[in-house]
Amino acid sequence: MTTNVSRKVRHPLLRLSSVFAGERWRLVLAALLGALAIGSSIGLLGTSSWLISRASQRPPVLELGVAIVIVRTCGLGRGIFRYLERLVGHDAALRGLVDLRVRVYARLADIAPAGLSGYRRGDLLARLVGDVDAGLDLPLRIWLPAVSGLVAAIGTVAIIAVILPAAGLLLAVLLLLGGTAVPGLTALTAARAERRVAPDQGALAAAVVDALAGSADLVAFGSVPRAVAGVEQTDARLTAAARRSALGTGLGAGLNGLLLAVAVVGSLALGITAVGDGRIQGVYLAVLALVPLAAWETVNGLPAAALAVSRVGAAAGRVFQVIDAPIPVPEPDFAEVLAPGPRAVELRNVAARWDPAGPLTISAIDLLLPPGHRVVVTGPSGAGKSTLAAVLVRFLPYSGSFTIDGTQADRLASDDVRRVIGLCAQDSHVFDSTLEENLRLARRDATAEEIADVLDRARLGDWVAGLPEGLATTVGAHGARLSGGQRQRLAVARALLADVAVLVLDEPTEHLEPTTAAELMADLLVATSGRTTVIVTHRLMGLGEVDEVLVLSEGKVLERGTPKDLRDSNGWYATRLAREEDQERLDMVSR
Repeated sequence: MTTNVSRKVRHPLLRLSSVFAGERWRLVLAALLGALAIGSSIGLLGTSSWLISRASQRPPVLELGVAIVIVRTCGLGRGIFRYLERLVGHDAALRGLVDLRVRVYARLADIAPAGLSGYRRGDLLARLVGDVDAGLDLPLRIWLPAVSGLVAAIGTVAIIAVILPAAGLLLAVLLLLGGTAVPGLTALTAARAERRVAPDQGALAAAVVDALAGSADLVAFGSVPRAVAGVEQTDARLTAAARRSALGTGLGAGLNGLLLAVAVVGSLALGITAVGDGRIQGVYLAVLALVPLAAWETVNGLPAAALAVSRVGAAAGRVFQVIDAPIPVPEPDFAEVLAPGPRAVELRNVAARWDPAGPLTISAIDLLLPPGHRVVVTGPSGAGKSTLAAVLVRFLPYSGSFTIDGTQADRLASDDVRRVIGLCAQDSHVFDSTLEENLRLARRDATAEEIADVLDRARLGDWVAGLPEGLATTVGAHGARLSGGQRQRLAVARALLADVAVLVLDEPTEHLEPTTAAELMADLLVATSGRTTVIVTHRLMGLGEVDEVLVLSEGKVLERGTPKDLRDSNGWYATRLAREEDQERLDMVSR
């Protein structure tokens, strides 16, 4: 059962509490089972101490029968109730955690990719895993110990008060101190350190992930010691926080031990006096002395619970930062539906930026894409080429007019836009799976014939056919077992398999050496023949067959026209193309 996380409640712990609201009755049952488990432990020790004392007086066996049954019942009940409490409590907590994790993933899907730019990969991973998992501690380490302990403590004090009111009062006062003052002092000692645990864990995860992801470059530039030093420094902060937290835990355990000693000695002294005065029978003296030992289970976990409040609160705050992150590209309240047919895309006076508070990355962009039209978008680095590609697939908000078949794109569901306009990014992710699974990411229901066709069009068919395991070949993490050209061609084949009306290729030859890049670009032009295509690239050779070239500079259109017209204009395009051709001639001479 799922619940809504109310944004009107701003405190992270209260908001986290609402996640488990739908499981309240399971948690109440778990708390009662926990109280019965603690009560069984107290009953076992109290009854057995009376039984031993009374048996020493050699009464008739029948007088001990009830006590013997109680001892057996408490002995069995302690384990049974504890097991059921764990079972029910964890079931309720995990149900709530599923709801929270789904909300986090749903929000990430809503804000990606523009909304993720402010997070480091390792820190985001720590929020998704460690911080979300920390939510389990709210019901399991805070609520249940507190409620179960309170119920069991009230029952124990009442029973002791019946035997000897003064001993009951003493136990009540000491349990109250152990359940409030000791956790309070513990929290004051280490709460700040506990609040630092979640952020420091995120920072450590980010530092480790960055170091591992960039290990090759770190080794190449001799920067491994500096990277390791950074990780060690972050780890030292986390260790210091853990040490301070351990100090608080130790302080709580020591104070609870002291209060327990006072309870045992005090109850024994009161009991001896009462036995001497004839107010109670001697067999109850052992009960008064030993029951506090078992009763302290009601407060032993509360110092750790007090520390968990700060830690869970900090973790919940980091989780809700993700859940509350604004959606860069909101979905329409009532999405329109496109009619079947060829797709025409048009941009008029479009402007966009990656940072809502930053300057425009592109502005005053006009682009007409009738069916089958092929356009090259080029320009110097930072000109806004990739920003335009992101706008076309609704990764970024924009101003101006962006229509598909005359319908404004912001009136369409983003998924519907991406079924029309597909993106093959310059760093398309290759998953650590098989070639087939990486291809089927584009379309799960693709037939074997369709997969073979796109592999042939991407010039990978013969290579895959020659592999011992064919499409079942695993590619490794980030496609580590593939060459750069094979990774790019696999990404292109995946984009072709999606069979979108408009295909956006963002730097498809990036990171490839000139010969491989030229071959791939030639193959792309053949593979996309007849399909509306936008090729975002800084390489211009081999693109003479496209319909239009759009040159961007500082986010605006610097030049536009056919490849022949721009070559004859002696502008930026002509200069850049001439430079590439000169470099190609030099390379041929050197070879």
